[in-house]
Amino acid sequence: MTNAEHASTLQPVNTSTPAKKYRAFSFSRIYAITINTITELTRLKVFYVLLVFGLLLIGSSIFMAQFSFQQEFQILKDVSLGAISIFTSLLAIVATARLLPQDMEDRTVYTILAKPVPRFEYVVGKIAGVLLLLGISTLVMAAAFMLVLYMREQAVLHAILRQMPGAPPDQIADALRVVRSSAFKIDIVPGIVIIYLKACLLAALTLFVSTFATSNIFTIVVMAFIYFIGHLEATAREYWLQEHSSGLIARVFLAIVALLFPDLQAFNLVDDIVAGTAISLALFAKTALLGVFYTVIYTLLAAFVFYGKEL
Repeated sequence: MTNAEHASTLQPVNTSTPAKKYRAFSFSRIYAITINTITELTRLKVFYVLLVFGLLLIGSSIFMAQFSFQQEFQILKDVSLGAISIFTSLLAIVATARLLPQDMEDRTVYTILAKPVPRFEYVVGKIAGVLLLLGISTLVMAAAFMLVLYMREQAVLHAILRQMPGAPPDQIADALRVVRSSAFKIDIVPGIVIIYLKACLLAALTLFVSTFATSNIFTIVVMAFIYFIGHLEATAREYWLQEHSSGLIARVFLAIVALLFPDLQAFNLVDDIVAGTAISLALFAKTALLGVFYTVIYTLLAAFVFYGKEL
């Protein structure tokens, strides 16, 4: 017997079909799913309706009040930042709620997972597409807001120069400095970042709800309740602790509620920005980390539930 024949008798013959093996974690697959998700979302008419609504609201805010320039800038900031917050929150919920149900209805998910693509990468690619779309929308809204704010600032500066033709240079410089300090403050930038992180949190939470929901309408309704609960949670918790300050059960219950339902009011820094209160680095870092933490946790929960979902 030759060496080749002897080796063939020692090696077992595997007649079974080779199992599909996933390659190591692939950013290219996630990138492809992300781009495909953005393409699908940009075709939604509701995206353009909400975008036009937000831009019109920001643009029309300059005509809502004709008071002193300090009050005018405050109203402009309040209305514009509020419009950005509402728009991004609605877009995060509405856009994300349809991702999984629509893919299952169109049977796109079966085609993607048959590549093969791990379910975790599929979920991450979907949420990444939504977060990227939210980032682009937030930048567009923020740019429109800054443009309107700059135009109003320049209009007020020219008006002051016309009203003070013979004033001393120091007095004119002080007046112009007051206008500039009232118009733009650096705290606007971290405030917009927190608005974006709040939208990311809502998108991840919506994706998690959609993994076990029966339809996108059900997901939107559930998220509407969660949205209002999240904004009222801080007030309800404060009132409850005043009435049951020594109750251990009450504290445990509130801790569970705070864990399941994020305190969305903690992401509302618009009032501080409008009032001129400086946003400390500690507050910004705490709020930003909270938003990132909830976004990651809800994304992992969505991937876990989707992994065990029968398709």
